[in-house]
Amino acid sequence: MWLLFALEFVYGFDLSLFGIIPRNIYGLIGVITSPYIHAGPIHLISNTFPLLFLSITLFYNYPRIARPVFYGCYLITNLLVWLLGRPYPHIGASGLVYGLATFAILFGLLRRDVRSIMISGVVLLLYGSIYYGVLPGDERVSWESHLFGTIVGMILAGYYSQEKKV
Repeated sequence: MWLLFALEFVYGFDLSLFGIIPRNIYGLIGVITSPYIHAGPIHLISNTFPLLFLSITLFYNYPRIARPVFYGCYLITNLLVWLLGRPYPHIGASGLVYGLATFAILFGLLRRDVRSIMISGVVLLLYGSIYYGVLPGDERVSWESHLFGTIVGMILAGYYSQEKKV
């Protein structure tokens, strides 16, 4: 994310063309590339720290399910944005962040083991306020990514909470 942002800044590239452009065949590339592209330094920073924290938390505490949860939040969220989003380039990693945060919060509540509940509480304390972003507001913000990330995180938490070993 940081390398692409630096290249975009230094060379004046507009990488938003590699975002998710809903229902456009060329916009499908954004399903893979959009989390790496950001609109500015604030956008990049606001995605970097939660993404690092939530990813490390997921992979450290739930190693057996971490990959399918991470890639599910990444790909399914972005495919839903491509299918159902407003027709403009959607960029950034916030859909993934919303998916991972929702997974961590709901997974702890559903599992009801001490470690998962503690993780749920910490994530809720740190990132619980993000859920205001699932509602339409600023037309430049992809609330669709936020909403679909939240839905995907909920579904994955429900599915994987039934697993014996995580």
